[in-house]
Amino acid sequence: MERLIGRLKYFRRIATRHGKLADNYLAMLQLAAVRLWLRL
Repeated sequence: MERLIGRLKYFRRIATRHGKLADNYLAMLQLAAVRLWLRL
């Protein structure tokens, strides 16, 4: 789990939480997780 969080922090929008709304933040988390899963 810690490795996943560390990898997600590479995405600047997630690390700094640019999206203030919870829905937008969750959507960015999901997109980042898919990108990591697909290794794009």
